[in-house]
Amino acid sequence: MIFMLKIAVIGGRETVMGFKALGLEACPVENLTEAKETLRKLTRDSDDYAIIYIEENLAENLTDEIDRYKDLPKPAIILIPGREGSNGLGINALNAAVERAIGTNILEN
Repeated sequence: MIFMLKIAVIGGRETVMGFKALGLEACPVENLTEAKETLRKLTRDSDDYAIIYIEENLAENLTDEIDRYKDLPKPAIILIPGREGSNGLGINALNAAVERAIGTNILEN
């Protein structure tokens, strides 16, 4: 029996529905409260998720929830830009993760 971990995307409908065509679980939300509830449901009710992508504009208000998982192997929570474009939060989170992992930020210019 092969067990495959899942990948979910949390964000506005316009952002997440394209990911559904790629086989990811689309979790469209309309506000911060729904985003928080969805993230808690995905992380609490199941350990089947290897990766959870979250739209940056939502993630900037979910830092406490997201920080709980930053040092755990799963789920990896990755911030992605929404329709409005990137606000830099995702790249900052990546830089911090690299620095924690290897002791220095090799991604900085």
